[in-house]
Amino acid sequence: MDELIFLKLGGSLITDKTRPFTARADVLAALAGQIAQTLRENPGLKLVLGHCSGSFGHTVAKEFHTRDGIKAGLGTAAEYWNGFARVWYQASALNRIVIEALITAGVPALTFSPAASVISRHGKVERWDLSPLQFGLDAGLVPVVYGDVIFDDVLGGTILSTVDLFEFLARSMHPRQILLAGLEG
Repeated sequence: MDELIFLKLGGSLITDKTRPFTARADVLAALAGQIAQTLRENPGLKLVLGHCSGSFGHTVAKEFHTRDGIKAGLGTAAEYWNGFARVWYQASALNRIVIEALITAGVPALTFSPAASVISRHGKVERWDLSPLQFGLDAGLVPVVYGDVIFDDVLGGTILSTVDLFEFLARSMHPRQILLAGLEG
């Protein structure tokens, strides 16, 4: 019988939070190897992987106050949307590094970009068609989501963390476990 597990890789684990835009490649390679081995040893395991943005997305998000939304009145609309795009760029850059480590280790990982598929309302997931993600799971892929910028019905735009996304996914998909991997600090 298939069992579904969610695994969140914290930003403190996969990035050096003291140095902007710095991935911990050695840690990612080791984690990807462990994930690949676990999947090989447990053929009935279905995994949804999430990762945080660590020193990538957080650095730019703080500068532009992206989580507060355009309605917060910080700067001009053009400045806000420029920051929104820059946060997306950095979060997706880290995601590409994570995916590369997973693929190199033999994990059939595929990103499901929240920015392209999730709409929030007041910073909470409002709409998210999970059909593609479920098709991916059924095909034996490892769907990967990550903290990302999101269009918001009220705020204009905001950021949803991996935890925010997992909360919504858990209500819909009912994983057996949600595992959180990170470092304190």
